[in-house]
Amino acid sequence: MISDNLQAVQARIARACAACGRRPDEVSLLAVSKTFGTEAVRDAARAGQRAFGENYIQEAVEKIAALTRPDAPPLQWHCIGPIQSNKTQLVARHFHWAQTIDRLKIAQRLNDQRPPDLAPLNVCIQVNADGGATKSGASPEDAVELALSVAKLPRLRLRGVMSIPDPLPDFDAQCAAHRRVREVFDAIAARLPAGCGEFDTLSLGMTADLEAAIHAGSTMVRVGSGIFGARHYAVQQT
Repeated sequence: MISDNLQAVQARIARACAACGRRPDEVSLLAVSKTFGTEAVRDAARAGQRAFGENYIQEAVEKIAALTRPDAPPLQWHCIGPIQSNKTQLVARHFHWAQTIDRLKIAQRLNDQRPPDLAPLNVCIQVNADGGATKSGASPEDAVELALSVAKLPRLRLRGVMSIPDPLPDFDAQCAAHRRVREVFDAIAARLPAGCGEFDTLSLGMTADLEAAIHAGSTMVRVGSGIFGARHYAVQQT
């Protein structure tokens, strides 16, 4: 089932790319495995999926420990949930990416706590393009200056921008929301100094709106239910 779902999602990505004149290899797939157990991740890995996104940090660390073995394929782990100050050390030590940087304090803690024997932590600036008061993310106005500050931290590697727009009813509205995030990405790219490294990731789009996100320029779509099925939430962790 998971293998079939992965193939179906990849086919959607390919069709969306064809519709807007892009190549399928321009868009990577992040399988959002939050709330699903290690066996579901193993099934996806057996089907060739390597990058996984997790929202709940403690749950993720337990999965990472269970799935990191010399005889298993190496997996790439992305933190895509809110990062509280008391969880930065776990993210810095166990993840390859942190996509939800929305303030400099968290970035500084991740930088200081990243073990020196690991490669720099790949990070994205989370942007609240809708302006919702209860949503995470830096405002579009603040995101550029935040990104410039994060880019100076030696144990982090600024890779791009991430956002989670509110659900919208149609393709055109979804595209418009995603384009606002793309504008922030372009504004940051224009201000970064030469030699700053790879600023190449626009993490946009989920199961319901990946076509619109790809049309707007997304380079990474985050798909959970489209791969693993509906979620059944217990007590949420952080």
